[in-house]
Amino acid sequence: MRIVRDLLNAKGREIHSITPEASVYDALTLMADRNIGAVLVVDRQGTMVGILSERDYARKVVLHGHASRDTPVSAIMTEEVVCIPPEMTIDECMGLMTVRHIRHLPVTEHQRPIGVVSIGDVGRAMIENQGFVIEQLERYISGAR
Repeated sequence: MRIVRDLLNAKGREIHSITPEASVYDALTLMADRNIGAVLVVDRQGTMVGILSERDYARKVVLHGHASRDTPVSAIMTEEVVCIPPEMTIDECMGLMTVRHIRHLPVTEHQRPIGVVSIGDVGRAMIENQGFVIEQLERYISGAR
């Protein structure tokens, strides 16, 4: 059974972050430049204080008529961040994302972020695993070694 650490080792551990004082516009620019759907919000001491996703923007800026350039990240970020340990299985991760309606999960070790996994990352990992299992079953059925 693959775990989140395996997924991070394969995809990389690059973490994109922004400060709570930055404008939402700056956060959106970072997300667009990096082709990502969320950024961690990290204070000047390096502590993760939230996460900002495209969903936060759509629901808390656009629908309320706020201006992206004038709104600080801290005003719309999700403060209660669900984090996962790198030892969590991919199946457990998918279950958590499904139940909690979460698309991005920071992976933490010793209370420090070491990466972020998205629903796309987890879905790809599950499909790869299913392909492997199918291949093994086909070999078993056909008697191939």
